[in-house]
Amino acid sequence: MNKLIAVVGMAGSGKSIATDYLEKKGWKKIYFGGAVYDRMRKEGIEITPESQKEYRENIRKKYGMGAIAEILKEDIEKAYKETNTVLDGLYSWDEYIILKEKFPELKLICVVCDKKIRYERIAVRVDRPFNHDEIKDRDLSEIENLAKGGPIAYADYFIFNNGNLEEYEERLIEILNTIEQQEGEK
Repeated sequence: MNKLIAVVGMAGSGKSIATDYLEKKGWKKIYFGGAVYDRMRKEGIEITPESQKEYRENIRKKYGMGAIAEILKEDIEKAYKETNTVLDGLYSWDEYIILKEKFPELKLICVVCDKKIRYERIAVRVDRPFNHDEIKDRDLSEIENLAKGGPIAYADYFIFNNGNLEEYEERLIEILNTIEQQEGEK
């Protein structure tokens, strides 16, 4: 049976390390932010950190906090039927509930690290760098306006990522083996 995993965490925690690793192992990646970018492009909206934040929040105000999960549900179902699938960018509790009802076997892996380290990583990003005040504002916006805390707090598994890539990958492999073992026991 194919696996369905969502990788969650705050910006700069290292979620993309897990999703990129799984993608290299043949998993299909569904990027929630991609759905936002696609819609922005179709509407002719320039993609900037400010416009993306505004669009993300407005689409959820208009269609509900589970909007992106609803938009991507068919894509997720198709991918999951074909192969192991990893979701990158699940934000809100509503998105999680929508997907968990549709896919009860969905597992959440949360990547966490010290806030200072996250902020340092984000400041030096080539794509979408933020200064300290900007990332602090983004964190608060995602927690307060997008209900990002629920999936993080309710994750099935955690990876602590303060910088040791070898330990990170070992933990990810351990989690995948645990999921595989649990499925084998069913």
